[in-house]
Amino acid sequence: MRMSYAQAAAAALALEMQARADIVVLGEDVGRGGIFGQYAGLQQRFGAERVIDTPISEAAILGAGVGMALAGLTPVVEMRVVDFALCGMDELVNQAAKNRFMFGGQGRVPMVMRMPIGIWDASAAQHSQSLEAWFAHLPGVVVVAPATPQDNASLLRAALACGDPVVYLEHKTLWATTGEVDDGEIATLGRARVRRRGTQLTLVSWSRQLIACEEACDALGAAGIAVELIDLATLWPWDRETVLESCARTGALLVVHEAVQVAGFGAEIAASAAEATGCRVRRLGAPRIPVGYAPVLEAQSRIGAADIAAAARALLG
Repeated sequence: MRMSYAQAAAAALALEMQARADIVVLGEDVGRGGIFGQYAGLQQRFGAERVIDTPISEAAILGAGVGMALAGLTPVVEMRVVDFALCGMDELVNQAAKNRFMFGGQGRVPMVMRMPIGIWDASAAQHSQSLEAWFAHLPGVVVVAPATPQDNASLLRAALACGDPVVYLEHKTLWATTGEVDDGEIATLGRARVRRRGTQLTLVSWSRQLIACEEACDALGAAGIAVELIDLATLWPWDRETVLESCARTGALLVVHEAVQVAGFGAEIAASAAEATGCRVRRLGAPRIPVGYAPVLEAQSRIGAADIAAAARALLG
């Protein structure tokens, strides 16, 4: 069935809520479907006791989610956008992520925290951040970044079955994108998707940046450059086996992300590949500047297909 990114997530969540009475949703505006429609129809179907509208307090929402999880529920915590989640970081960093370790496994926090990332058109610096590297750096959490409607369905179902806290990073401008969705598929966390096969260059990306990478692959392919495109899908644990095997074959790796390049997660992948395979590596991310509101300033933070193709050509010489 063809669905949008938002519809796929709502349908997957409905399937899991129907099958499991322990799953609850809490956050601002979830009762009316969420600001992107990713909870459309769920409160009408499952009631206000399972799809819970909350006050505007991210710390309270995340804190309540941690408590619910420790009490035996599986909460889906809605943060609206990752930028707002910063108000509740103590609950994530010092409570959810640490509980299983600090109490010897007596408590677990099977919570899915939905925090849309990325540049949100004309929304400026406080609503356009890609902070996935923060969470990948945090021991105790799983980090997921779906790029397609199918992945937003199958990875969300996998996140709900995980049993540990999952930082679930949907992109703010992917909600209306559409694709075929098999609602019976449940993904495996930590497994990348090889979107294209190639022999000359390994190109690794995730989330919305995959679209620009696919466009770059078309341009490079027309010039006779065969690129293997890997969608990481899960940032932690990331699929080292798939990425390193590809790098060993191609001898060259380009990692592309929308996040600021400085200390971005691409550095982890590049360093791991260089250490394990000796391949040539290059990273491509945004400059270390706040995302501007004016279109001409916002454009300075965007990494487009032409930028990716140029970086690939430079890497290959």
